[in-house]
Amino acid sequence: MPWHAVRCAAEHPLHAMTRPLRLALSMALALPLYALLALLGMVSLVWNLVAMLLYPVLPAETGRTLGRRVIAHAYRAFWASASLCGMMRIDASCLDALRNERGLIFVANHPTMLDALLLVARLPRSACIMKADLMRNVFLGAGARLARYIRNDSARTMVKLAVEDLRNGGQLVIFPEGTRTVTPPLNAFRPGVTLIAKLAQSPIQTVFIDTDSPYLAKGWPLWRVPPLPIVFRLRLGQRFAPSQHSDALLNQLEQYFRQSMEQRSPDAQAACQTSRAPTLS
Repeated sequence: MPWHAVRCAAEHPLHAMTRPLRLALSMALALPLYALLALLGMVSLVWNLVAMLLYPVLPAETGRTLGRRVIAHAYRAFWASASLCGMMRIDASCLDALRNERGLIFVANHPTMLDALLLVARLPRSACIMKADLMRNVFLGAGARLARYIRNDSARTMVKLAVEDLRNGGQLVIFPEGTRTVTPPLNAFRPGVTLIAKLAQSPIQTVFIDTDSPYLAKGWPLWRVPPLPIVFRLRLGQRFAPSQHSDALLNQLEQYFRQSMEQRSPDAQAACQTSRAPTLS
């Protein structure tokens, strides 16, 4: 029998024996992850009950500031705990230098359901544009209303509120794909972000979210055990100046994301640029 055949025959039973062990190890590692997710759910529920009481009595500006800071700290504590437990490896430090810059729009790709949590955790000044049905979610709705997050059910109202928030010194987090990526590397961009930038005269800071994990991507259920640890790396891209030609800028923005993601090597190291990335007009 050829040597390579003997080798394969010898390795095959061992490989078969290790598969149950790997599955058992994966399940054991997943338990802390789901415990953390359950804890995050409990914290969110308690905070939303508190936010429900605070919303009618606090001035809008106070509620906005408090609501956004509490959400940011809660999510940051979640990511720190997940990292300490070895469930996740997260590098989002590139955002820290931009956390206090007023009137800035962050545009990112959208590979998983966790993307908004990654950005908001580092950007306590920021608001998200949310699906309208999430505003009625028991774990998210009251807190989002207190923080003056923005509903997307009316395009006109969404743009108006986003522009007002940016002019008042807030930041905006937008995923122009509109939903998690279905056709890698990127879904077609939906209109809105460049119109908001034009009306508010706000620059657009691009952010790339890199992950090799399928966890909570489109079609991946919450209960399914992912490969661990889950790795997220955030990196800053180019900064785009607002343009009077918002449709043309939207096409330019999408092509920039698409080309950058197609050309990037999967094993390339995450690279933070300077806090003020180059501006494209």
